[in-house]
Amino acid sequence: MAKPVVAIVGRPNVGKSTLFNKLVGARISIVDDTPGVTRDRVYGDCEWLGRGFILIDTGGIEPFSQDLILSKIRDQAQVAIESADLILFVTDIRTGILAADEEVAVILRKSGKPVVLCVNKCDSVGNMPTELYEFYNLGLGDPMPVSSIHGHGTGDLLDAITALLPNQELDEDEDDSIKVAIIGKPNVGKSSLVNALAGEERVIVTDKAGTTRDATDTLIENKEGSFTFIDTAGLRRKSKIDEDIEKYAVIRARMAVERATVCLIMIDAKEGFTEQDSKVAGIAHEQGKACVIVVNKWDLIEKDGKTMDTYRKNLMQDFAFMTYAPIIFISAKTGQRLHRLFDLIKYVDNQNAMRIATGKLNEILADATARVQPPSDKGRRLKIYYITQATTRPPTFVCFVNRKDLFHYSYQRYIENQIRAVFGLEGTPIRIIARERDKKNK
Repeated sequence: MAKPVVAIVGRPNVGKSTLFNKLVGARISIVDDTPGVTRDRVYGDCEWLGRGFILIDTGGIEPFSQDLILSKIRDQAQVAIESADLILFVTDIRTGILAADEEVAVILRKSGKPVVLCVNKCDSVGNMPTELYEFYNLGLGDPMPVSSIHGHGTGDLLDAITALLPNQELDEDEDDSIKVAIIGKPNVGKSSLVNALAGEERVIVTDKAGTTRDATDTLIENKEGSFTFIDTAGLRRKSKIDEDIEKYAVIRARMAVERATVCLIMIDAKEGFTEQDSKVAGIAHEQGKACVIVVNKWDLIEKDGKTMDTYRKNLMQDFAFMTYAPIIFISAKTGQRLHRLFDLIKYVDNQNAMRIATGKLNEILADATARVQPPSDKGRRLKIYYITQATTRPPTFVCFVNRKDLFHYSYQRYIENQIRAVFGLEGTPIRIIARERDKKNK
């Protein structure tokens, strides 16, 4: 299920970033050794009373700067409004209402989007400050007093936010199609692929990079089954994200990956592998999604009998951290091999959801430890008592051991390879968790 988006809006120096850190800071960030996986600080996951949402920290709106005229202010605010399900409007009790606050408030009232008015820097504990009543003049409902530094009032603020968030559970439960996110750099042909699979122009396609700025859904039903393709905006290098609207496009693309069960990682055949392709793939890998590497524009490549094999071998080296992902060479323009894509999507989706019996896993474990002895350190040898599967999507296995520090990454990879050799699990990452057995129950 896609998480709702809450955008923090306000002028500079009202404490937006401090409030962002306070609200997000209680949640531990995902850590992964995957090379090239980075997380921008413009957004973060937030959870309160079982409700999760994406929190966006926007730049300060400066209505009277020499570089930003009023129309630019409206554009920035409008981008945040259009991209978010709810607006968190942050003001400053120390300065009171300024002209910039009134300008943003006018836009928010006209938008029709739900707004939570936050009055920051209410640092004193006790009675509500009388200055707070001034903010009723903005016409955005009850102002919520908060201290982003000390955390006062953040609980009530989160209560107000979650009460207004949309509930999308029913819609998601009714849709049993396979969710497929198409991700990649700009202009690799993501929208063209959606149109080719749908047999009509569902998404605007131009040669200009960045045409797609939001994640759009296209439902395709055929003899192969039901598929929802999510066409996402291209992910650019951070240095190239100059427009505010593209910052939101990156967030929407990451959200699309979260909502999907299968990710098609599109590569431009002529341009070849780039560092950005590794970062795009890393987003899907770290979220445990089934993945297929799709090399588009294959019709533009001059070929001989070994071209495809050579290209595939090079890609396997480039995507060394996700060698499990199958590779398919297509042309969205000519339709080459597109008919194979639906079967491949269903196959990796099933692999991502595979569950393996504990007995079978322990047979593999016994055979693997007999072939290659577990590592040791200073006379202490790793003992793996047994293994069991905890969850699917991705398949996650728990190994009960005597000492976690002896279960080195290289040996974990060895166990993973032995599991793959028997059960395949092609197209899906595998998680292996080491857990020390309780000494009392040894």
